[in-house]
Amino acid sequence: MVTAPARRRRGTPRLLEESATGRLTVHQLFPPRRTLARGKRALQFVAVALVAFASLFAIVKRNRSHHFDIRVTRAIQRIRNVWFDRLMRAVSWPGFPPQSRIIPPALSLLWLALGFPIEAAFQLLAWGAGGLSGGIKRAMKRPRPTGEYVRVWPARIGGTSFPSGHVLIYTGVYGFLAFLLETLIRPNRLRRGMVGALMALLALVGPSRIYLGHHWFTDVLASYLLGTSWLLGLMAAYRRVKTRWLNRTR
Repeated sequence: MVTAPARRRRGTPRLLEESATGRLTVHQLFPPRRTLARGKRALQFVAVALVAFASLFAIVKRNRSHHFDIRVTRAIQRIRNVWFDRLMRAVSWPGFPPQSRIIPPALSLLWLALGFPIEAAFQLLAWGAGGLSGGIKRAMKRPRPTGEYVRVWPARIGGTSFPSGHVLIYTGVYGFLAFLLETLIRPNRLRRGMVGALMALLALVGPSRIYLGHHWFTDVLASYLLGTSWLLGLMAAYRRVKTRWLNRTR
């Protein structure tokens, strides 16, 4: 049982604090201001996101977004700056093989090596967001952008365009990693720096896929909607499992 002096020691993780009853609760273990998926608000967001995804799927399936997608891509590709070009390429790099097949399991193994088995398991589950794209791509069968309409940078890409696997995987893997770092890391400066970098990566991967001519805007938007829903559900499950595990081990 963690004593009051132990809780006040500098560097003691808030994750180990007890409730007044001597048992850990989800509310005290994961304060609402530090969570992204809690209660009705998270469920409402997921419901809205899935409805929006279904609507977007229907629009794209009927080829109602093609002209709009072309205009968006051309607008982004008008940015002619060497640093912007390098940034867009760098942001997309982790999502190409072989690194896309190395980084996610490596993150899971890192959590395991640090002594966080539950975090390791959920970090691996976060990679499952990419698996959602397979069935959807087969159902949609949307061709990727071609040089007939926009510029397309050479890359190891294949298959169909809707949704974006890059965005789905990034949202799941790096979104969940940001959540764990926000939950477990206590030095404010370190936590903010790491989480901020991951949030920037998530925000930029969508525009990078459009800029490089590998996906349409609607591909990217659909992936953000679906990926965020996956992430929120995974975070909610993690909080429950982690709380029960800590109470059992005490």
